[in-house]
This record gives sequence, C-alpha cells and structure tokens, in this order.
Amino acid sequence: MQTILILGTGKSSTYLIEYLIGTAEAKNRQIILADISTEVAAQKSGNSPFVIARAINLKEKENRQAIIQLADVVISMLPAFLHPVIAKDCLELKKHLFTASYESEELKGMKDEIEEKGLFFLNECGLDPGIDHMSAMKIIHEEKVAGNKIKSFKSYTGGVLTPESENNPWKYKFTWNPRNVVLAGQGVSRFIRNGKYKYIPYHMLFRRLETITFDEVGDFDGYPNRDSLSYRQIYGLEDIPTLLRGTLRRAGFCQSWDVFVQLGMTDDSFVMDLPEGFTTRMFVNSFLPYDEVRPVETKIKDLLPWVTDEILEKIAWLGLFEDKELPLLKGSPAAIFQVILEDKWSLESGDKDMIVMQHLFEIETPHGTKKLTSSLVCKGENQTYTAMAKTVGLPLAMAVDLFLDGEIKVRGLHTPVIPEIYDPILRLLEMENIVFEEKVSFD
Repeated sequence: MQTILILGTGKSSTYLIEYLIGTAEAKNRQIILADISTEVAAQKSGNSPFVIARAINLKEKENRQAIIQLADVVISMLPAFLHPVIAKDCLELKKHLFTASYESEELKGMKDEIEEKGLFFLNECGLDPGIDHMSAMKIIHEEKVAGNKIKSFKSYTGGVLTPESENNPWKYKFTWNPRNVVLAGQGVSRFIRNGKYKYIPYHMLFRRLETITFDEVGDFDGYPNRDSLSYRQIYGLEDIPTLLRGTLRRAGFCQSWDVFVQLGMTDDSFVMDLPEGFTTRMFVNSFLPYDEVRPVETKIKDLLPWVTDEILEKIAWLGLFEDKELPLLKGSPAAIFQVILEDKWSLESGDKDMIVMQHLFEIETPHGTKKLTSSLVCKGENQTYTAMAKTVGLPLAMAVDLFLDGEIKVRGLHTPVIPEIYDPILRLLEMENIVFEEKVSFD
C-alpha cells in the first residue's frame, strides 16, 4: 500500500485532498492528513476509510519525522518558509516531496543530495507558479519544434472576483492571503522589452500598466512581477527580446491602490505604536503633511494631483476617512492597513472567486509574425470550492497521482517545465474544465 502524507489542510488543500481520496481505493493508497490538531485534520477527511487524521508539531523534529517516516510521498501545503525544514526531513528519511511554492535557494542547495538519493522533489506545481509554467512551456516547445522563433512572451495571472461578485467600488475582495496582497510588488520589478533591460521600483509599479482583455470577463490592469529576467533561462528563451510576467487586477484598481503606496501605508519596515482612541482618519492623516485647516481629502489631492474624486470615493468606501477607532494600534503600517482592509474586503456568503491567466506570444514564422493569445478563466463554486483552491490543489494532486502510477519517472529537483511532467497534468486539468482558449492572428 502506498501512503501519501499531506501537511496542512487549509482552504487551498480542499481539491487536492478530495482528488487523492477519490483515487485511494482503486489504487490501494492510504492518505495521512496532518495539521495542528487531529480534529482540524479530520474536517477534510470526508469520513473516508482510506484517510488517517494526525496532529503534528512542526517545531518538534522527532514528532515531525515520526509522521513523515510513515509516508512514501510528502505533500507540503504549509507556508513556504517551512518547506526547507520539511525538505531536510524528507532528504534524511528518503521521502519524495511535492509543493506548490516557489523553489527557494535552500531547496536548490539540496539538488545534488536529492539526485544522489534518487528522490523526486517537485516544486512550483500549483497555479502561479505551476499552471502558468506548464501551459506556457507547452506552447514554447511546440513552436520550437515547428522551427519558429519566439520574439515576445508576456504572461499575467490574477486571483479576483467573478463579475457578479464585484459589488464594491474596488471590484475586489481577498481571495487569498491578505498580507501577500498588501505587500504585493514590493522590491524592484525586472524584465526585458525589445532587448532593453527595464527596472521598475515599487513607487512606480502601479503606474506602469498594460490592459489585458478577456472576451468573457472584460479588462484588467496588468503590472510586472518582481523578477521576470530569470525566466529566460527557465523557459529556454535566453535570447528573447521581450519577456515579462505580471499580476492582474480589475481595471482601475491599480491607480487607486497607488495612493496607499505613495503615502507609505503599505510599508512593512517599521512599527507604529499609536495611542488609544487613534482613528482610521488619523491613521491616513499621519502620512500627510501637517495643516491646521485643510482636511485629509484635500491634502491627498494636493500631495497627489492625479487623484480624482472617483479615487477618493473608493478610499472613503474603505472607511479610511471615518472617525472610527483603529482595530490595531501597534504594528507596521502594512499590518494595520491589512486589518482595516480585511473588514471591508472579506468574502460574503454567495461571493465567488475567479482565476484569470493570459499568455501573449509574438512568434516569428515563415508566414510572418504570429500573435498567439492563450487565456484561462476559472470560476469558483463557493467559498469552500474556490477557483484558487482548484487551480492550486489539482495540479499538485495530479502530479502525485502520476508519480505514484509510474508515469513520471524523472528524479531530482524539478519544476513542471518538462513535457514528461506538464503534458499529462494539462490533459487531466482539461478534464476538470481548466482549459485555455487560444487565438491566433498574423501580421
């Protein structure tokens, strides 16, 4: 009997767990769900006789390794900073490891040992990173086989709301980790365009936008991710003149969000310790110049002349101009701001999330320049069966299933950029209605 250990049973694990439970009986497999308590883990078991719920103490190596020792493969759905800890355990105990997170430098440092022990460690097999890699590499490999040359590749992904759930002025609510949303884009974005290296510092990021259009769900703002340059090598496009990876938000979001970036309200580098009675309006005012007469709204427009009345209305909708006591008085500006946003941007009953992804290629062919647009729109069913959970969890579950079936035979440290991994997963995803629609035109 093959045993699969799943570490972490949070919201993004729903589809992953159910997919593997669905194959357990036919394939003679046992699944161990491990979380902070047996009760928490058991909530996702579906009362299946093929599932064992276990409590795990991640801080205690002996307890951690005793549970890992029981498995043939380990799936870590834990926060990314814990993956190196689990990876070291898997190396020591000779267990295969699967994650949906970015391949860290610590994981890369284990590459030789992973290969020496004949193990398979697969990272970046979720949505972004994951489905983005697989769907892009399929096109890249097909065009190379055809003898064509890719001149430009841009790829954007966003976790947003379905149009019917966009019932606030921002047309946005938290569909994944709020902290990651508040801190998104910090650092310097790097990419290459028409052979020229481009760098966008954080304070300019939300002004450098591209409109990305989906036939089914309309327009979105696309802004560059932090590092696109490294993907030239990952995708085998070392000489490509233009390569950019980015994030999507509904059109109009980024210009309004830029107000908070410019004021410093998304700063996470220092701690504010505010007195009792400090209000949200005072919080905003603390980032503005002192003036005895002019109100906060006027000072924002004086400091940032591009701010419109529509943008001010969005800010007002968040309650930031109200004399309401702050829900958190000590923390970084980003942490305090996050708590305010969580109250206003929380999903309501009936809300549905949506994943939008689009690849835009310009390809040199014997018949002229081909423009290929590949688009994915995936809508969630409800707050349990979300599009985010589906697109993060299913690719990982499918990779584990294929590996245990012997269809993925490679060993070592990998991301899903080789046909042996991405081809069968993409075929299986299509059966789950995760399908890319392609449009082609020629110049």
